[in-house]
Amino acid sequence: MPQSKRLRTGITTGASAAAAAKAAALALFANRRPSEVTVNNPDGKRLKVPIARYLELPDGKGAAVVKDGGDDPDVTHDLEIIASVTADDQSTVTVRGGEGVGTVTRPGLQIPVGSPAINPVPEWMIKTAVSEVLPGNTGCMVTISVPGGEKAAGRTLNPRMGIVGGISILGTTGIVRPMSEDAFKDSLAPLIDLSLAAGYQSVLLTPGRLGYRWALEYGLPEKAVVEMSNFVGFMLQACAAKGIKKVLLWGHHGKLVKVAAGIFHTHSRVADARGETMAALAASRGADRETVQSLLACNTTEAMVEILREKELPEVLQLAARRASVRATEYVGGKLIVGTALLSMTGKLLAADQQARAIGSELGWRA
Repeated sequence: MPQSKRLRTGITTGASAAAAAKAAALALFANRRPSEVTVNNPDGKRLKVPIARYLELPDGKGAAVVKDGGDDPDVTHDLEIIASVTADDQSTVTVRGGEGVGTVTRPGLQIPVGSPAINPVPEWMIKTAVSEVLPGNTGCMVTISVPGGEKAAGRTLNPRMGIVGGISILGTTGIVRPMSEDAFKDSLAPLIDLSLAAGYQSVLLTPGRLGYRWALEYGLPEKAVVEMSNFVGFMLQACAAKGIKKVLLWGHHGKLVKVAAGIFHTHSRVADARGETMAALAASRGADRETVQSLLACNTTEAMVEILREKELPEVLQLAARRASVRATEYVGGKLIVGTALLSMTGKLLAADQQARAIGSELGWRA
């Protein structure tokens, strides 16, 4: 990528919270106050995070990290992520939300209703970071706070998702990769060249790191997996232009169901017709009015899937996969054979059309 187009990466709210928690634990248990700490992400990468300040608390210690979104247009950039740590005798690390961290109020997310909006990977990073410095037979309570988080959350999708009172603590890798569209596209298209160079004329397009990880777990070859972010249409066209013959669209159903509606830029701020799409497909398979209205009222596709299961309408997801493949094929003027596989948030296969299974089988998919 040309030097002039390289954008600076940042640190997620999850990694920021983990670093603040580790620093606070060091202050409490080791009387140390480093200006920088290192935390692990799930892939084993060590991330160095600066500590902005330390806090003296009546019953513990605190530390703050200033969220750095890099060159990403991130509404949480420059917010303070504060961790307060207090000791207890439970021999475990407990994480809870404080000021500015949202609370989940609707089912269908990764987090139970009533819990703080701290996603599983950030929670794991926080607990792992604190455990590195925790004395034996000692436990602690970690409270994550984000002053200004409730105001910032108004500029996110949290209100629509039923998360109230603040932001979510997010991130699956700890790293914020800049989302400037032209620069990001310039970084994605060469991944197709790498697959071609490895001898693959069939590739798997997936929105991000979770899909990449799931692909490897299903036995699909790493060199045939290409991340596309939200740029489904752009990457389909790039595949066709570079000589790819077959494409397997692979990823979370919440992203790929949009393709079934002819949406080829899947960022939620560009287009989001998941509920309308699922409701229309369900109606085409005989769903009653109450079911259609329930689907339209859902705030997540996970909740929609549960309704389809309850109503014994699993074929709706199969139809969504087939329609996504048809719309993608039409989008590139028939220059590609396209199949679609829809997965859950945990990587479970929910639906795959015939072409997806054929392409996957050629690539070594352990279906």
